[in-house]
Order: sequence, then structure tokens, then C-alpha cells
Amino acid sequence: MAIHTSEHSDTIMFLSNERDSYLGKPHKRLQLVFRAIYFVAFLNKKRIDRNTLVLSQLVRDPSYIIDIESINDHEKQLFHGINKEALAKLVREKDFNGLLQFGGVLQVVVILGSDQKGGIRMHENGVEQRKVTFGSNIYDKPQAKSFLSFVVEGFNDTTIIILLVCAVLSLGFGIKQHGPKEGWYDGGSIIVAVILVLAVSSISNFKQSRQFLKLSEESKDIKVEVMRERRRQEVSIFDIVVGDVVCLKIGDQIPADGLFLDGHSLQVDESSMTGESDHVQINETQNPFLVCGTKVMDGYGHMLVTSVGANNAWGQMMCTITDDKNEQTPLQNRLNKLTKYIGNVGLLVAFLVLVTLMIRYFTGHTENGSGQKEFVGSKTKADDIMNSLIRIIAAAVTIIVVAIPEGLPLAVTLTLAYSMRRMMLDHAMVRKLSACETMGSATTICTDKTGTLTLNQMQVTEFFLGTEMNMTTSQLAPDVVQLLQEAACLNTIGDVYTTPSGPPEICGGPTEKAILSWALTSLLVNFNELKQKYQILHVEVFNSQKKRSGVLVTKNSTGKVHTHWKGAAEMILAMCSTYYVKSGIIAPIDHEERKELELKIEYMASKSLRCIAFAYKESKAESQALEETELTLLGLVGLKDPCRPGVKEAVESCKAAGVSVKMITGDNVFTAKSIAFECGILQPGEDLNIAVIEGPAFRNYSQEERMEIVEKIRVMARSSPFDKLLMVECLKQKGHVVAVTGDGTNDAPALKAADIGLSMGIQGTEVAKESSDIVILDDNFNTVVTVLKWGRCVYNNIQKFIQFQLTVNVAALVINFVAAASSGEVPLTAVQLLWVNLIMDTLGALALATERPSSDLMNKNPVGRTKPLITGVMWRNLLAQALYQVTVLLILQFKGSAIFHVNKKVKDTLIFNTFVLCQVFNEFNARNLEKKNIFHGILKNRLFVGIVGVTIVLQVIMVEFLRRFADTERLNWTQWAACIGISSLSWPIGWIIKCIPVSNK
Repeated sequence: MAIHTSEHSDTIMFLSNERDSYLGKPHKRLQLVFRAIYFVAFLNKKRIDRNTLVLSQLVRDPSYIIDIESINDHEKQLFHGINKEALAKLVREKDFNGLLQFGGVLQVVVILGSDQKGGIRMHENGVEQRKVTFGSNIYDKPQAKSFLSFVVEGFNDTTIIILLVCAVLSLGFGIKQHGPKEGWYDGGSIIVAVILVLAVSSISNFKQSRQFLKLSEESKDIKVEVMRERRRQEVSIFDIVVGDVVCLKIGDQIPADGLFLDGHSLQVDESSMTGESDHVQINETQNPFLVCGTKVMDGYGHMLVTSVGANNAWGQMMCTITDDKNEQTPLQNRLNKLTKYIGNVGLLVAFLVLVTLMIRYFTGHTENGSGQKEFVGSKTKADDIMNSLIRIIAAAVTIIVVAIPEGLPLAVTLTLAYSMRRMMLDHAMVRKLSACETMGSATTICTDKTGTLTLNQMQVTEFFLGTEMNMTTSQLAPDVVQLLQEAACLNTIGDVYTTPSGPPEICGGPTEKAILSWALTSLLVNFNELKQKYQILHVEVFNSQKKRSGVLVTKNSTGKVHTHWKGAAEMILAMCSTYYVKSGIIAPIDHEERKELELKIEYMASKSLRCIAFAYKESKAESQALEETELTLLGLVGLKDPCRPGVKEAVESCKAAGVSVKMITGDNVFTAKSIAFECGILQPGEDLNIAVIEGPAFRNYSQEERMEIVEKIRVMARSSPFDKLLMVECLKQKGHVVAVTGDGTNDAPALKAADIGLSMGIQGTEVAKESSDIVILDDNFNTVVTVLKWGRCVYNNIQKFIQFQLTVNVAALVINFVAAASSGEVPLTAVQLLWVNLIMDTLGALALATERPSSDLMNKNPVGRTKPLITGVMWRNLLAQALYQVTVLLILQFKGSAIFHVNKKVKDTLIFNTFVLCQVFNEFNARNLEKKNIFHGILKNRLFVGIVGVTIVLQVIMVEFLRRFADTERLNWTQWAACIGISSLSWPIGWIIKCIPVSNK
């Protein structure tokens, strides 16, 4: 049945008469009808008298028909009549008048079947039902590049096009001259080789693009706290649904569009959507609209989700953006320049070979297989001339192909992809490709303390009331206990949930959880009962600059107003003029008492305890601001956060690697020094006046003074985010490559300014993660060191492949050029050179780019900013091997037939086979640039051994079974043994060459 009448009175009569007879469960079902009616009223965006709702106005439009029959099935049509587009538009356009017409935020909560405090109830209106009705919190992204697009990109290469043109011409003239049965071999072989090269490179690039896409998706899967079943739960951002109540705190990214429910001092940065940098105040009365993609910069609160995924503005914008992970890293840019330079050299050599072969051909110095001159003036057929010219051009073009080290970009891509995948298993998620390689050059790591060097598992281990230590509260005056309960349970953003079985669940940050746990066990407080007795008037939220939080509360029964402050002990103490003693008496804080209290704070800090103070003041009833002077000190608590196991060894490992570790913390200087000694950052006997500094002191130095001492600083205590940024900038100006760890919103500037920003995956805010290059998933300093090792491994693997690749390029260029200039022929044909290019570029890159990091990497000094990519050691190794290969192959070119008593075709096969096997043996030499033992750890790298085996098998097939394709002849056992023997000399030559010292300059 549907409402079709246009008369308002008839409609109301209908609803009144039908309520009891039609609806089996009057209240629930009538509520569903009115949800639909209220929502349709909102669609008209007209001010409607609440007594009448002017339903006749709504139903004149045929689109506004409410199908009452369908609402009968409560489970299937829970949200019938609710238009998700209108809901989305409400927040997207920030239509406050529309929201008022709709009945306000609380009415939207009712319509969406949620609860302001408890969130959605899973059994009544489950997540899946909401996803079906309103959609999921995902958006359709533009399609990723297809495999075909990578193939097309490969065909865009100029040298490939020239080769294919030569191959087609050769194919045409060959068939014309020798018939289709015999004439297709030369041209067809080149085409097959080119297709092979294109296929391998396209498959590799396609697979890597898919892998980067997968890693990108993982980086976006953040965890969000929501209220469900009246409890806080952590869910994936992709599982957020309409009706969810989301808990927001500083640094969070708004996960969907929604409406503000409650909270304090909530400010968001909407620059990602509006471009405006000013922070926007969120409140119930003027601006309750929270937009997806924006960030919480201050305060905390709860929001009701009204639209998700592609239905909100952020989702619609992201649907049009291609997430391109093919970014060029600094190392790739350097390699592109190197590739271009070598390509130009190859172009010059190819041009010289082309000119030389042309001259020799047209002057009659070139002979065919029968020993006759190929060109005899006008007697030579035009087809023969054209075939010869095509062969000469193909040889010259092939030299360009083999000269350009196309494997370098592939090697970088492979090693970055491999290292990213392995780092993910080692609890580090790379957000920016460049960070992989840059981390290998790091010279300084600036790390925070809590959660990185320590476990971030806080516990209250000491409590002082005044100057007396008290671990039990049974002897304290009742009013003191009452005030301490207020201080711990009202001045917090944590929460406590009681469970029917088992201990209460405590939610919040580590410090909040520790204090609440102490309040439950030592102060014996009933958290939820206490909160119901008080009304919160105003909140000052904790941040890393103020280092304190405050709350203004009034007791419902008495109307008394209390100001409570909690924060860094010395800061709170400075605000106090009196303190409580055990008996409940308030005593003044004179000079001696203040000194005594300061000693207690130092005592706790020297034991690596974080010292938190509580203070309060009874305020006037009409007060709306938190007083900050003349407070009464309630007590001091010491929180223990033990160092992580293995962190001292990790710090020592960094020092051995030439990387300086600096601890930057907001804790006081005594706690900072204690932890630094425990972690090995400070050593006994070190001059602490130089090595330890406080943030304000560093900030107040002149630029010249800062630059003078910045490298000597080991610990910076009581630092603000600005101090951290200042230190990073000073270190970079001194030429250091700086890595910074951070977890807070205020760490974002330092994370962005650093060469490598490392955010914390557990305690890190979304703002910090977005500003970073790498996310440390376990918040562990050991993982930071692992990232450093992987960074060095990436750089080292690429250097290995450069040495290997350039050896191939230099040897191939010299052999073909010298042979062409002296004898008028190139010993390595187009197909053979393409085969070498395919084997060495692809398989060689795969073998050398996937070496795992060794402990030796952490015994070298960092590369820094200025060290060249191709070092003196690399030049020594590659020139020695290239010289040996050129010498051997030229001997085979000119004397091979006489030495082995074979014809020209077998001699050319020997040259080709020896050249490839030389690269196989040299691949072992490239495994270690400096160490003489090239077999160390080889069995651990099964991929390397497997690739070498595959390369040898493919070469045997090429020589023995694909003779027409590769233009080769079968070799006997003696000839194979000779090829292997000559190639294996690469090993002793490599060993001898590594005995020659090379200057590091």
C-alpha cells in the first residue's frame, strides 16, 4: 500500500487509523514510517510547520511515494525511504538550515537507527545490511594500466621500431631471394628476438605495477575507533558504515562524511578539500559538518557517519584520480642520466660501425660465405645490395640496443619491489619508493623515546602525595581520594567498559590507560558512576606544545565547579601555590617545599619514570575558563615504560655503521638521560654538558652556535616539535642525510623536512603517517635499523648490477667495433646480441637485485649525499673483466679458426658461447664488489642459483637446438669445455683484481 492522497488531513487520518491495525509492533514500525516522512520533508528543503509536516506538499511529486507495504518486512527494508544521495548532500553542502528542518543531528541519529553513545547494534541493523543500503566505504578507482599498455609502451622505443623495420625488410627480401622455406630465417629471427625482449620487459613491468598497487592499498587500510554495541572497537576504515559513531582525536583523518555529536575543542584542517589553511572549529550550534579526508588538529569528539565511499566528496574526487606508483626515485633519475650517456656512446659506435661496413661493402672488401666479393659494381643484383644494406643497418642498430643498459631501470624496479615486499614482512611499510634507497645513505637518525626505544606499556609504579610516597590510598583523607578520582577519571579522553566476565576494558593512549588502571585498582573508583555525577563544562586538550590537559567540571548534586589540570610534573608544579598532605590539610608551597617537590620529580625521572602531576582549584560557579594560577597540587605519579629488548644492540649496530643516533623527547632531562644510558645512546664518561641539551636552550642559541654543537648533541629533552624541526634543518645544512621518527600531528613538519620520515604504525596519527615516507608498523627502533639495512641493500644491489651490466656493454661494443673496422664483419649477430641483452638485462637483474642484506652492510660508513654512484672499486672490477673478455674474444675472432681448426660459422658460435658464459661466471664476481670470497652465502640465495642454472640451460638450447634462429652451429664436448674453461678464468682474474687497493677519494 502507498500514500497517494494530496490532502494533508487525509494523510494524517490515514496514519492515525492505520497505526494500530496495520503495524504489528506499533512503536518500531511507526518509527520507520516517520523516518521516511521526515527524510522526504528534508528533501523539499522548505520550512515546514512541525505540527503538520505539510505532507500534502510532499506527495504531489510522484517521486515522493512511501511504500508502506515494503516497510512491513523489517529485516529486509530497514532503511526504506532514506535517500543516501540527500544524506550525502546534507554534509557536502554544509546545509545547516536543511539539517534544522530535518530535526537536527539527534533526529538523524534516530533515522539511521544508531545511538549517540552506544553506536549501532549489530543484531538489529548489522554492518552488511547498511553496506547494502548505503554502500561501502570504498570508491571505484580508475582502471590500472593493462598488460597491453605496457606492450604498446615497449613498441614506442625507437631502436625497437628500427629493428622491426629492418627485420620486415630482411624478411621480404629474403623470401623473394631464397623462397619462403629458407628466406624467412634472418628477418624472422630478429622479429622473434624482439618479441621475446618486449614480452619479458612487459610482463616484468606489469607485475611490478600490480605489486605497487597492492602495497598502495595496504597503506590506505588504516584502523579507526568506532562505538558498536556500546563499546569502542577498532575496525578497518573500509568497514565504516552509515550510522557508525566514530571516535576522533588529534591527528586522525576523518574516515567518512558525518555530523558532530559531542566533544570538546574540535578543530579540523580542511585544506585537503578547500585549499584554506585555517583550522575550522566544529560544534553543535554552528558547524557540525565533518568532511571525509580532512584532519583533526585539536580536541576530540564523536561523529555520526552519514555517507561513505563514492557518496561523499572525497570519494568522488578520488574516483577521478589515478594512483600512479611509477614515481621516479632520485636513484632512477641518476641511472636515467647514465643510461642516456652510455646510449650516446653506443650511438656513436653504431654510426662508426655502419659507416665502416658500408665503405668496406661498396669498395669490394666484403666476402660472402663462398669467399666471393659481395659487391662487384653493376653486376650485383639490386636485391642482393638491399639485403646486404639491411644486414649492415640491423647490425648497427643492434649495437645500439646492446649498448643501452635497459636493464638498469628494470634492476631498480625489481630491487625496490623486492625490498618493499620483504620490508613489509619486517614490519615496515614503504609509502614512497625513494625512501628505500635514501635510507641507505642516512647518516643520522633522530628518534623519539616513547614506544620506539621503549615498549609504550605504561604502568604507575610510584605515587607521591606532597613529599610522601604512598602506594596505597587507604590512609588518605576521603576528600583527597575524591579529588584524585576526579583528576584521573574526568580529565581524560580514555574510557572504561565493564564486562560481565573478566576485568574492565580500558581504552585510550598508553598514559591514559596507565592512569585509569591505577585509578580503578588503587583509588577504587567506579568510572562510569563517577562520570554520571559530573557535567563537563570546558576541556583543554593535551598536545605536545602545552604538555598538559585540563577540564572544568561541575558536580550535579552540589553545583560546585572544579578546574583540574594534569601534565608534565614540573609544568603543573609551577602553576601551584599549595599542596595536599595525607591528612587532607592544604599546605602552602614555600621555597623549601618547592625544592623538595622538585627533588621528588628528579628522583622519579632518574629512575626512567615519566612524572605526571595532578592539580585542581575550586572555581566560581559562573566560571567558563580554566584557571592556571594558584592551584593546589593533588599528587605526583611515576609511570614506568621499560626499554624494548634488543634496542641497545640496535643502537650499537647503528654506531658501527657510522650512523649517529639522537634521542629527541618531550620528557624532562633526567628521564631522558636515564633512558639514553639504558639504550646505549649515551656512554659512561661522556661529557653530558655537550651531549645533552634541553629544547628551549637549543632554540635560544644563535644559528652559528647551533651549527657548531648540533653534531655533538646526543639527547634533546623537553623538546617541542619546533625544536625537532630546527635540529633536522641544522643537520641537513651540515650535509647529513637525516632520518626522523615521529608519531604525533605536531611531528609532521619534521617528518616532511627530513630526508626520510618514519612514522609509527601503532601510536602514530594519520597526519604523521601521511607526512612520512615509511611507516614502522610495530613502533620499534629495531625495525628502524632493519629499514636502514634494507636501504643499504637496495643501493648495494643496484651498484652490483651496474658493474655487471656495464661490463657486458663495454665488451660487446669494443668487440663489434674492432671486428667491423678490421675485418668488415661483426662476430655477434643481431639475434645473438638481442639474446645477450635479454638474458643479461632481465635474468641478471633478477639475480643480483634480489640479494638479501648481509651483516657486512652495517660495517661500512654511510654513502651520504656526495659519494658517486659508480665507485673506484666498481671501475676497477668492470674494466678488468671487460678487458679480459675483449682480449679473449678478439683472439677467437682472428685466430679462432686456426686454433680450433673449425670453419667460420663454428668460430662465430664459439665467440657467442664464450661471451655469454663469461657473463654467467662474472655474475658470481658481481655478487660482492670488494670481498674475494664470491661464494659466501650463495646457498641462501636460491633464486640466484636457480637463475644461473636457467641461463645455462637456455644457452645450451640456443646453441644446440635453435641453430637457424640463432645462426649457430653445434659444438662438440671439447669445444664446450674450451668455452667453459676460458669463461671460468673470470673468477681467478676477479680474485687477483680485488687485491689491488683503490683509493676511497
